[in-house]
Formats: sequence, C-alpha cells, structure tokens
Amino acid sequence: MSENSGSLLSHPSTSPAESTSPQGSTPVHQTQSSRFKMFKREPAHRIFVNRSLNMSKIKYIGFDMDYTLADYKMELEVLGFKLTVDRLIDIGYPSVIKEFEYDPSFPVRGLWFDGLYGNLLKVDAFGNILLAAHGFKFLTRGEIFANYPNGFIQLEEGRIFVLNTLFNLPETHLLACMVDFFSNHDDYIKSKEGVKQTDLYMSWMSIHQDIRKSFDWVHMKGSLKSDVQNNIEKYVVKDPALPLLLDRMHANGVKTFLLTNSGFEFSNAIMSYLLDSDTRSWRSYFDYIVVDACKPRFFKAGTPLRQIDEKTGNLKIGAHTGRLERNIVYSGGSCDMLSEMMGSRGSDVLYVGDHIFGDILKSKKIRGWRTFLVVPEITRELHVWTDKCQLFEKLQQLESQIGELYKALDSSSNSKPDTRSIQAAIREATFEMDTSYGMTGSLFRSGSRQTFFASQVMRYADLYAATFLNLMHYPFCYLFRAPPMLMPHEATVQHTDVLNNGEAVGTHMRAKETWAKSGGHVDIKQLTNGRAAMAIKSGLNIDEDDSSDEGSREPIGINQMEATNGTH
Repeated sequence: MSENSGSLLSHPSTSPAESTSPQGSTPVHQTQSSRFKMFKREPAHRIFVNRSLNMSKIKYIGFDMDYTLADYKMELEVLGFKLTVDRLIDIGYPSVIKEFEYDPSFPVRGLWFDGLYGNLLKVDAFGNILLAAHGFKFLTRGEIFANYPNGFIQLEEGRIFVLNTLFNLPETHLLACMVDFFSNHDDYIKSKEGVKQTDLYMSWMSIHQDIRKSFDWVHMKGSLKSDVQNNIEKYVVKDPALPLLLDRMHANGVKTFLLTNSGFEFSNAIMSYLLDSDTRSWRSYFDYIVVDACKPRFFKAGTPLRQIDEKTGNLKIGAHTGRLERNIVYSGGSCDMLSEMMGSRGSDVLYVGDHIFGDILKSKKIRGWRTFLVVPEITRELHVWTDKCQLFEKLQQLESQIGELYKALDSSSNSKPDTRSIQAAIREATFEMDTSYGMTGSLFRSGSRQTFFASQVMRYADLYAATFLNLMHYPFCYLFRAPPMLMPHEATVQHTDVLNNGEAVGTHMRAKETWAKSGGHVDIKQLTNGRAAMAIKSGLNIDEDDSSDEGSREPIGINQMEATNGTH
C-alpha cells in the first residue's frame, strides 16, 4: 500500500557496518541490497517522509499562500533586492550601493547572520560551523576558530538571526554586499564588530537591523505588492494542476482552508490570477479562508477574528463569533478559534507551508497539526545529488580508510596514524561537492554533515517535497511511511540476508516465521523490525493500514528559533 518514501538525500549505498548518518541513525533501507527498488515514483513527483502519515485520517488540509499556493519566480527576489537597496539609500546609506546587483547563486536558506562579527554562518544541528563568510570572503578554518572557540556558536537571542525563509534569500545576499562594501571601502576603518568613518560608527548589528527593517518596510508599506499585482504574470507561476488538485481533495471528502499572513487585497489578486475562471471564483475552492493571520502569533493568543467586506476590502465592525461560512473571507483569529469552528482535533489537520518556523514549527509544536513543508530547492538538490553522488561515495570511502588505520590499535598503542593526506582529500571532496550547489553550498548538508536547516526539516516536517502539487501523484488513502531508523549500535548488525534468488529476508520475516510456528498470527508485511518484535511478544494483530499519531508529538527539546526568525 505504501512505498518507503524516506529522504533521498540519505545515500542508498551506505554500509551500516562502516558508517552511520551524521545525526546518529541510519535508515534501515540503507542496509538492504541495491537490487531492491525502494521508490516507485519519479524523483520529481516524490514526497519525502520523516514521520508516517495516513492520508485517510486527514480531514482538513490547510495552505499558506506565499511560496506555497503561489509559487513566485526569480523576478520577485530581484524586485525585493532592488526596492530594499532604494529604501536604504532613502534612509541615508551611500547612493553608490545602487550598483549592487542580486546574484541568486550566492544565497542559500538556513544561514545564520552573526550580528556581532558580521559573518554569515552555515551550521549543523549542534551549532558546529560548517562554513563562514564575511561579505564575500570565505573564512579559513583558522579564521573560524579565531572568532569562534572550537568552531562552535550558540543560537543566541539578540546576536543571531536565522535566514530561514524564501523571502530571506535577497536579504542574505544584500547582507553580504553591505558587509563586503564597508569592509573594503577606503573611507571606512574596519574593526571586528563594525566600521568607523570620522565620528560615525556603524556596528554590523546596526547595519543588519537597518536592512531587516528596510525589507519589512518594502513588504508592508513599500511598492513591492503593488508592483506584483500590476504585473502578476511576471512574478507568479500559474499551474493548471492547482485547481484540479483542490477539486480532487473535495471529491475525497477533505475540507480545505487558506491561512495566510498576506492581506485581503494582495491575497485576492494572487488567488484570482491562480484560480478564477469565467464561471467560478477562487473562493469556491476553499471551505474556510483566513487572511492577515499574523502567524506565528495565530498559533498562540492570536487576534480578533473579523469578517472582510469583499466589496471594499475593509474589515466589518465587531468580532466574528458564529460558524465559519464558505465563500466568506475572515481576518485574524487564532488556531483555537479556527479549530473549534472547524471541529478539528489537531492530528486530523495537514498544514502545508514553506516557512519552517511560522508555518511548520509552530503548527506542529503548539497545535499538533500534521505538517507538509514546501522546499522548492529540492529540485536542484536532487539534480546535483544525483550528478555528484560519486563524491559522497568518495567521502564515505575516505572516512572508511581512516577507520581502517585505527582498527588494529588499542589503548596500548603509542603511535598515531598519519591521516593528513586523507583529511586533505576529504576537504577537497567536500569543497567540490558544496560548490556544485552554489557559492554557499547545499541547503541540507556540507559534505557528509547535515545542516541546521536539515535538522529542523527532519524534526518538524512530517512530509516535505519541492511542491505540494506532488500530492497529485498519490491517492488520498495513501500511507506515507517513514523509513525505520537504526541507532549507531544497531547499524553494526547486518539486518538483511540475501538468498540465491535475490529475495531479501529481513529480521521481521524471520520473526513472522517464528510467530507462525508458535500457532499465532500477525500480518507484519510492512512493519519495522522493532514493531514486528513487539507484535510477536504481545500477540497484537496489526495490519498494514495501522498508523500511529507519532507525527503529532513534538520531539523532546527546547527550540530557540522564535526569537531569531523573521515572520513573513
């Protein structure tokens, strides 16, 4: 019934006896023979699974608008960059910055900006620095360690800003442009924490704050939205599959809702372009519509729920307290209000968005909604990953060579193996792999180490894909099953025997035979080893349609992103 749709970015050639994933666990499918095709759909059509999700249990599917229902073209990034530069000149920055041009090959989502030293950082899930750039100058390993003891930094409120959204891409490049400009301009004296010109001192933190406020001004008060509305075809991708998919959802008994931070005027213009026809309004594709949601505040206290007068675009007086009605547009509200008025219980809601913090983290952490993260970069990531997969294999081989050098040594050994040439080869392969994605590398990894962004995707997104339109390629009764993960000590054991005819017989099949001989019965065709053993021990009858609500529970830990993220 379900294919194992685990992340394709975990390379299938990994041997569990030789290496484990950077996060300390290895997908079980990596231990299986390459003769078995784990994926049934083309990569471009695939949805990737972190936590199992049974679509037949989903009664409501909600959507963000920007970069989710509405896929924006590169021209929007160029426009946002240009308008922000103009705003910075208006508030007093030198007019020469007008010469800056947006380069989409430089920024990648998920970078941290260190306001103290003015550096863009790529870090892993634990705060270890994978890459650092001061402007367009990439720091050496020695320079990184000189500024950051042990090459480590904490996600510190007030100092670190996480550039996680697609709207942050032009902001990331503009930060690099500004830091590079002031660091190399003869009229400014550079210090570690900023620049000085006569009696004028600008810290990297204040420059970042000016850029941040200017971007917000462009989006909220500037001409960006009106420019888009006046030339929608230039900035917005129109896909005929969108109305078809929404209609199929309704035909399968799923209710849909729009939940966006954008205001009514802009939302109405974009959605009309995407869905309106001569005989049908865009509003008919949704059961509930909420604009000006103020996420992530929407998932906490929220704001008063008001009804929009669609003729004037103004709010009607008073707070709305009745039932939500079709074809009516509401403003504000809270998740509690929406859930109560819809009659949802949390785990029966799948919310689709592009913002790892405003859409995914908060809806998962606070309300227990199931989550689907849209990551458009996956299309290119998969292309490079496929084209350069030999580099990842080379990294694994090099790491295995280091293991071989140490294999025969114990506590009585006095000599240390010389691994310098291997370490140099690892750095060279990592650099080649990273630069294949762009100047700042992959969104998900640096060499064999996963990024902070990748860890957030794995932690909070139940499903993710380049576009939610990939749901077109799955039935609405589909069981998205996450690959079972092995801990490092479990990955040292070969979990699959291969018979002469090529048929794999895993531990769970041997467990099934054992249970059958004992006179019991359990259908464990699609169970992981652990659940198979539990089924045998307890005598439970579990079939292939069983799906727990594992995705509705937040992983253990405290997340600090709220104080360090933008909320577009």
